[in-house]
Amino acid sequence: MLWKKDGEMKSGDFVYIEYTAKVSDSGEIFDTTKEDVAKKEGIFNERIKYGPLPIIIDAGFTIAGLNDAIKEMNVGEKKKVSIPPEKAFGERNEELVRLIPEARFKEQGVDVIPGSYVMVNNLRGKIISVDGGRVKVDFNHPLAGKTLEYDIEIVRKIEDKEEKVKAIVNYFTGLEDVGVKIGEKEVEIEAKAEIEGRVKAAIASQIIKWIEGIETVKFVDVFKKSK
Repeated sequence: MLWKKDGEMKSGDFVYIEYTAKVSDSGEIFDTTKEDVAKKEGIFNERIKYGPLPIIIDAGFTIAGLNDAIKEMNVGEKKKVSIPPEKAFGERNEELVRLIPEARFKEQGVDVIPGSYVMVNNLRGKIISVDGGRVKVDFNHPLAGKTLEYDIEIVRKIEDKEEKVKAIVNYFTGLEDVGVKIGEKEVEIEAKAEIEGRVKAAIASQIIKWIEGIETVKFVDVFKKSK
């Protein structure tokens, strides 16, 4: 039997992590929780709120390799890990590179420009080339087949139920200003911004699964008179 060290993560733990991720062979940084790094590397997105990211161990909030690495760490620990494709975004699948008639895109008013991304049958793909009225589209994940490197830090662990609820809401919506009331077996969530129905369902599912004792989740929509 393998015993875990004191302080190591376990399935269902809530933690805040910081990380910077890059492609191993090129050194290209493609994701980070740190605003200064994002600006330095030219990947800053003003729509993203940078800072520690809340995740639940074994809940599918991260790629498998990152999840596995975090489980072997302690709060406050920093670690550099290499993650192979099979534990990241999978190997490349040539069957996901398809030829599509250019006319199909023209009918929808879509410009076919090599390097741009398109949606086809709810799949996002990158246009590789346009030749003879046919468009070659790659539906593989952009990082498929890549070995990735992560610099990770576990910032802190979340123990309080109310904060756990807020962390789940934040993960799915990015919202921070959320009212939470914890009852004996239920939780009531009040957000100042509208949350889509399918997102509410995902939030409720995670709360019920990972927060002990919670059996019911209620969302309260509040409408106030304009001043």
